[in-house]
Amino acid sequence: MELLENGNEGYVKIENWNPETTKKLAKHYKEILKLIGEDVKREGIQDTPLRVAKAIQFLTQGQHLDPEKILADSIFKEDYRQMVIVKDIEIYSLCEHHLLPFIGKAHVAYIPNGYITGLSKIARVVEAYARRLQVQERLTTQIRDCIQNTLKPLGVAVVIEAQHLCMQMRGVQKQNSITTTSDFTKAFLRPETRQEFINLISTKLH
Repeated sequence: MELLENGNEGYVKIENWNPETTKKLAKHYKEILKLIGEDVKREGIQDTPLRVAKAIQFLTQGQHLDPEKILADSIFKEDYRQMVIVKDIEIYSLCEHHLLPFIGKAHVAYIPNGYITGLSKIARVVEAYARRLQVQERLTTQIRDCIQNTLKPLGVAVVIEAQHLCMQMRGVQKQNSITTTSDFTKAFLRPETRQEFINLISTKLH
């Protein structure tokens, strides 16, 4: 565990790493650096294996979280049956095929059926699934299923737009390509409800 103090902001950030896992990862990353021809003794590289070992644990920490529990711990009875949308949720994930980032935004909506959840919990669910080795298609469906199974709303809608560095930095190297995925349940399977959702996430109201 490491405490990172920020005096300007007035808070202490706590990041956790498993010491044994960090040690093992660092050893492997050191060997990787050697295999690609790096001098692991030079100043700029000496601490890189340790830094990367900590970074990869942070970037994949979502695999140790239970997104359904995140929602279940914050459910409130409320007689509201209109669309609730949390849009432009930042996503930072790692493509499981090349371990390169894909970065974008998620737009999530649900129509309550007697119960709502804290708005921040929607973003936390997205984060919990994104901080894993992922593919965008699965990420979209996991978010949908988590909200549907836990809140049991009248419907769920999820749209994700992302740029994949595995397409931009290597392979076809298409710098401006954006991948969009979507998934819907129940009420959002109706064209008019789905279109209302699409219109709302496409409109800047602020």
